[in-house]
Amino acid sequence: MSNILESIRENPVIAAVRKETDLKRALESEALTVFILNGDIFNIKGMVDRVKESGKHVFIHVDFLEGLGRDNKAIDYIAMDVRPTGILSTKSSSIKHAMEKGIFSIQRFFLVDSLSYDTAIKTALAVRPHVVEIMPAVMPSVIRRICGELPMPVIAGGLIESKEEIIEVLKAGCIAASTGKKELWSR
Repeated sequence: MSNILESIRENPVIAAVRKETDLKRALESEALTVFILNGDIFNIKGMVDRVKESGKHVFIHVDFLEGLGRDNKAIDYIAMDVRPTGILSTKSSSIKHAMEKGIFSIQRFFLVDSLSYDTAIKTALAVRPHVVEIMPAVMPSVIRRICGELPMPVIAGGLIESKEEIIEVLKAGCIAASTGKKELWSR
């Protein structure tokens, strides 16, 4: 697990791939970590294998994976057959089961108000995912507070449009920023 975090810290820009056609660009980029945010039962293993063959870490957002249920059996299938570096999910039950299976897990939280902020903190402390991802990323003062309250590493993602915003997220205490903006995947 520590080698995954070291790799993320080494290059803190995570390529968030929304379409299979963008995977090639992510593989050619300097990003060492790839989040696959879309896929289905037919293409996910091939995409994961391509990322792994390139020497990069690959995480599947299981909430967006089509053709599989949203239950523990889907996580079991991903662990046994697809074998990514880890998963992302907004669902605590998916995170808990994945961690029981030994899968590196990133729990994603969307912050829209103080209630969602408080809920994210309470949930992260109860579930204890390996990493938390906070969205949207363009609120450094809030992210700074979260990084101060949580014992696990924090990633920020969503609405990042520039290198300067990535730098702000890192200064706020995050170990990385995930972005779908392809121009930011290389330094």
